[in-house]
Amino acid sequence: MIELRPFSSLGGANHGWLDAHHHFSFANYHDPDRMGWGNLRVWNDDVIAPKTGFPPHPHSDMEIITYVREGAITHKDNLGNHGRTEAGDVQVMSAGTGIAHSEYNMEDVDTRIFQIWLLPTSRGEQPSWGARPFPKGDRAGQFVALASGYADDGDALGIRTNARVLGATLKAGESTTYAIGADRKAYLVPATGRVLVNDVDVHARDGAAIRDVDTITVTAIEDAEIVLVDAA
Repeated sequence: MIELRPFSSLGGANHGWLDAHHHFSFANYHDPDRMGWGNLRVWNDDVIAPKTGFPPHPHSDMEIITYVREGAITHKDNLGNHGRTEAGDVQVMSAGTGIAHSEYNMEDVDTRIFQIWLLPTSRGEQPSWGARPFPKGDRAGQFVALASGYADDGDALGIRTNARVLGATLKAGESTTYAIGADRKAYLVPATGRVLVNDVDVHARDGAAIRDVDTITVTAIEDAEIVLVDAA
């Protein structure tokens, strides 16, 4: 089954400095039918105005992946980590026993991010943070693991959960396949462009909730940049 969740159906709020849309229940948005998808708990589509951002705040026992679509995000935390993650790149924060961090758009233009939260496999681990560039050429025409709980996923940033966050870029007319496994769940969002997921038409920023499907074929109707979570 592939359930289309159009962008227009998402919850959210516009705070002026932050225009947030929620694929799953979050903050003041509550939908009992959208409480998560496997161990995927949050997928927020955020637009952050220039020179604004999230002041220091705490997290614990959550794997938080930030995929930067446009602009850049600047991270600082109480472990001493400080970094700037640009469009197309990814940062991962394993909150573990507890971490406090801030995230600001220090740029002169809007920053657009997907922020993805996954439930960890085990609790009480030491907190950590990391980021890395992923040149889009490396994922041209295929899905590449950006963050993964599996040691054999090469250069992917490590997360402490039974899941992968993957990215792909497809030119119009190109297709790629991904084997999910019928016992798992997946959630796909095009950051840009329009794709067919099997026979389901998915536009930019729509969600496709996938279950009981062994393999998906993604075909680009327009040039597309795609993020996929393969979740337990």
